[in-house]
Formats: sequence, C-alpha cells, structure tokens
Amino acid sequence: MSILKIIIWIVEYILFAYLFLATLYILIFAIAGIFYRQKQKLKVSKFRKFAVLIPGYKEDAVIINVARQATLQDYPDDKYEVIVIADSFKQETLDGLRKLPIRVVEVVFEVSKKSKALNKCMEIIGDDYDVAFVLDADNIMEPDVLKKINATFDRGFYAVQGHRTAKNLNANFAILDAMSEEINNHIFRKGHRVLGISSALIGSGMGLDYKLFKETMATVDSVGEDKEVELKIIKQGYRIDYVHDAVIYDEKTQKSGAFVNQRRRWIAAQIDYFKSHILDGVKELVAKGNFDYFDKVFQMIQPPRILLSGILFIITLIMGIINYLPFSRLKTFFVPDWKLWLALLTGTAFALLISIPRKFYNRKTFKALLSLPHGFLLMLISLFKIKGATKKFLHTEHAHLDDLKHN
Repeated sequence: MSILKIIIWIVEYILFAYLFLATLYILIFAIAGIFYRQKQKLKVSKFRKFAVLIPGYKEDAVIINVARQATLQDYPDDKYEVIVIADSFKQETLDGLRKLPIRVVEVVFEVSKKSKALNKCMEIIGDDYDVAFVLDADNIMEPDVLKKINATFDRGFYAVQGHRTAKNLNANFAILDAMSEEINNHIFRKGHRVLGISSALIGSGMGLDYKLFKETMATVDSVGEDKEVELKIIKQGYRIDYVHDAVIYDEKTQKSGAFVNQRRRWIAAQIDYFKSHILDGVKELVAKGNFDYFDKVFQMIQPPRILLSGILFIITLIMGIINYLPFSRLKTFFVPDWKLWLALLTGTAFALLISIPRKFYNRKTFKALLSLPHGFLLMLISLFKIKGATKKFLHTEHAHLDDLKHN
C-alpha cells in the first residue's frame, strides 16, 4: 500500500468523523426542538429594574427610531431606562436622541469595540439596576419583551435570550440570513432547552443579571463578547433560558460584502474560543460534570450550516460519480463508501428542514435558495479571510428601515 493512499485515507476518515459529529449534533437538537414548549409565569414577585443598553457605532440612520421604539414597552416606566451608548455619532443625531426620554452616554475609543462601549457605559451609569438588557442599534422590540424577560428571571434564571428574528426580508441574502437565524434558534436555543442545556446567546435581545453582567464584562475585551460572556457564566454554573415569544426584530444582511464581514468575524471568534477553551471544557466535564460548559465549547467548532450542507453535497456528488466510474484502481483511494456520505447529507438536510419555520415555505424563499451556491462560495471566502478578524472591529452598516414591515 502506497504512502499517498494511506495519507488520503487518514484525511478522509478525519473529515468524515468531523462531519459525522457535526451532523449528529444538529440532528439531535433539531429533533429535540420540535418538542419545545414556552414556559409561562402569569404572576411575578416583582418588577425588576432594567437597563436597556443600546451600543451603536456610526448608526445615525437607525438609532433614533430604535431608541424611540425601545421606550414603548408595556412595563412600568420607572422600572426601565433606555440608554444609548453613542460612539462616533453625528451631532444632529445626538441632538435628536436627547429629545427622547432616554439617556445618552457618549464614548470615544481609539479602537472601537462593543465590549468597550458596554463596560464604559456601566462604569458611568452605576449599579441601580437589576437586569442589563442588550440591544443592537438596529433592534426593535415587541412591546411585551421586558415583561416576559422579567417573568423568566422570576423563575430563578440569571441570563435569558429572547427570540431575535428578521425585521426585513427584502433581498435574497436577507431571506437566507433570516432562515439561518431561525435554524439556530431552533437548534441552539429551543433544542438545547428541551434537553436541559443552556440556550446560546446571540449578542442582542439578551438579558442578564446586572451585577453578573457587569462583573463578567469587566473581564472581556474581545469582538465576540457574547460568546465570551456565555462561556464564563456557564462555567460558573449559571444556566441560560430562552424565551421564544419575547420577539426582537433584527435587520438582516442584504449585501454580499456585509455577509462576508459578519461570517468572517463570527468564524474567527469561534475558532479562537475553541482553541482557548477546549482543554478547560474537557477538564470541567471530567472533573465537575459540567456538560453545559463542554457543550458550549464544542459548539465553537461546529461548521456553519451552509458550509456543512455545501461540503457534504459536493463530497457526496464526487464520491457517487467515482463509484460508478469503471476505474477500479481510482476507487481504492476513496473511503468511506459514498452511501455513508449520502447518509450524512440526508441527515443534515432533514435537520435543517425541520428547523425552518413554516412561514419560509414560499416562492420568495425558493427564489432565495437559488443564491445558496453564491452564499456557500462567500462562506469559503470568509474562511480564508479570518486572520485578524478578532483583533479589530468590523462594522456592519444598517439601513433606515422605518418603512419595512415586521414579519
């Protein structure tokens, strides 16, 4: 047996094992997500005071409307304060914000980061709050979000993720981005909670005990601050709940350039966190039985769903063609059997199909799916551009979306 053949076999088996685990992981939680039921608590012991923190960097186009909408919560007025953290805003934007019943905290950094903005803001506003609720500068909340988040804290949780969903479906990439988020909601939030594991945080639409958040954020100085906070609080034994009916609308990526930037940042952050936490995750699992923490570390090495699907499709197609070629000598270089690759592709497709909400089963979605090959190529491009993505802030520009309807 040639050295070349052995090397090829080893690479193939390693790749198959990795993609098998990735498929099995999403399949288990996708099936579990079907059984998710929202837990309700009609009466609460108290109305906690919320600091609604909205960090923004050059978000002049959307921030005034977002801040105005945030003040319209069906929650006691004296029990929440909307605080816009303004980094590099125009003066007219600042003037407009100050006309609203909110608080504006201006920050200036040589290198802007969301973590820096949040830390500086909490240093300024003090500690007279029970819950920190973080929004992105393009997020619009349904009027009952704070009420539902408060009820979840009343059930004993210290961290809660709301249901972030698409504000706009006005472009093919926006539809694909929206579907991706709903798939993640189903697998990494619904499915995880059904099996008693913490929901994943997203970075916005999330509420955390104010003291816990402030103390944890003080140790964070990264681009992927939500994942770092998530890992740190779960390691301490806190469990994160998910409230599917606490709806926060989020602007979805419409342009390919922004799509690449977002994925580049996310992939880079996840790889960094996996490398820095995997040994600690194994140690926590073995020594303390902290499966929740190990699971979150393991999530960091999960391939994006579009990459997983695309790679499995390409490999299955190639292996199928080779299987039916008359060159028996060529076939000996390729293992496992193509039917095993087909099984992984089928399992992945099934997991994704049951994770997509019914509202996406329409003609617009079918048209958007024709852009999947383009999206797959962009994700591959992102993999080759991740170097340095966690070292600097990559800003995603948001549009003015007052005229778009909620979905």
